Amino acid sequence: MLTILEQDALTTDALHEPSGSSDARLVDAARRGDQAAYGELVQRYEQRLCRVIYRFTRDLETSEDLAQETFLKVYDRLDQFDTARRFGPWLFRIGVNLTLDYLRRKKRRGRWSLFTDRYKDKAPDPAVSDPRTALDLQQEVHVVLQMIPEKYRTVLMLRDLENFSTAEIAAILQRKEATIRWRLAEARHRFQFYWGKRHGTIMPSNSPPDVEREPDNAL
Repeated sequence: MLTILEQDALTTDALHEPSGSSDARLVDAARRGDQAAYGELVQRYEQRLCRVIYRFTRDLETSEDLAQETFLKVYDRLDQFDTARRFGPWLFRIGVNLTLDYLRRKKRRGRWSLFTDRYKDKAPDPAVSDPRTALDLQQEVHVVLQMIPEKYRTVLMLRDLENFSTAEIAAILQRKEATIRWRLAEARHRFQFYWGKRHGTIMPSNSPPDVEREPDNAL
């Protein structure tokens, strides 16, 4: 199961933590009206934020729109940011929450779609290896992910597809690290079950993960 997710994650280049002036100093300067300082923060995080949002929406244009909305909200809330903490998890918390709210509204309106038309009927470039295998894997992974409840799916995507640490995910989702680890284990189990069910590789001893066993005090 992890190999499948790792293969999907490797279809884009890994992004590293930003360097240079500290985020806290840039935030402090932006609070004083230095637009260039906030512009540097945007440049540091916009590429990865768009990619994370795309994991959820599977639509490039929507991802860019939600990323822009995220940066606008973050700018409006800079005075609320605790510079003793890391800026990145706070930014991604706002972005992920905006994205999940968007998807919930879209689903309620009855316009939920697993895939966009962006990749359909697109002829492969003869100068490069056929991209359809990678796209088929991405789509199949996405189908299986949609079978997993949101609170587990979100942790799985952030950890196994975007390589956030458990501590970072806990900060993004405002949950205890123990809760994140529990949800990650549960999400991986569910992914493995549903993937096996779709591909005929389920062992007879496996049972469907139809009961949520998360502890009542998981915060």
